[in-house]
Amino acid sequence: MDLLAELTQRKVLAIIRADGPDRALECIRTLVTAGITILEVSLTTPGGAEAIAKARSEFDPSVLIGAGTVITSDQADEVAAAGAGFVVTPAITQGAHRSVALNLPLLCGALTPTEIVTALDLGALAVKVFPAKLHGPGYFRELRAPLPDAPLIAVGGVDATTTPQYLAAGALAVGLGSPLLGDAGTGGSLADLADRAATFLAAVRSTDA
Repeated sequence: MDLLAELTQRKVLAIIRADGPDRALECIRTLVTAGITILEVSLTTPGGAEAIAKARSEFDPSVLIGAGTVITSDQADEVAAAGAGFVVTPAITQGAHRSVALNLPLLCGALTPTEIVTALDLGALAVKVFPAKLHGPGYFRELRAPLPDAPLIAVGGVDATTTPQYLAAGALAVGLGSPLLGDAGTGGSLADLADRAATFLAAVRSTDA
């Protein structure tokens, strides 16, 4: 499946951070049922690779499951073995380099134009502009002038209000962590998580109007 095309179409990447693999899987189930079907499990989650493996065995291939916060080469190897369909990094890490070597689609974290170009030259499929809230949606418009074809994803402090703004400014998708997940990863209400997912999806649909 073409991850870049699917991100461009679906526009939402959920970022799962939980207190263990079972809770991460419950969050994934809730989000998939709500309609968010591209998800990364951050390796800050204890047993994150286990959660990825379980989710990959449970859902059909249309649900895209990746690994986030991949820092080291060993972590890249671990999530590849777990069946991750893509890797997300916070920066240009050794894990990013190893993911490219493994032919795992890479969403590489960067912030400045130099870092963005370096990530794309490394072989990143798209660049996770992080933390997006540092400069806001207007920064994406500025980046579009010298880098009109760079595939950029807004991550870090993106909420339901700013989601349409980032998409309008040139982000192909948004990555949603704590504004979407809230406390669901640590025992909070899954029903509330589903409600937040619906709110974000409505915000995305408003950009198609």
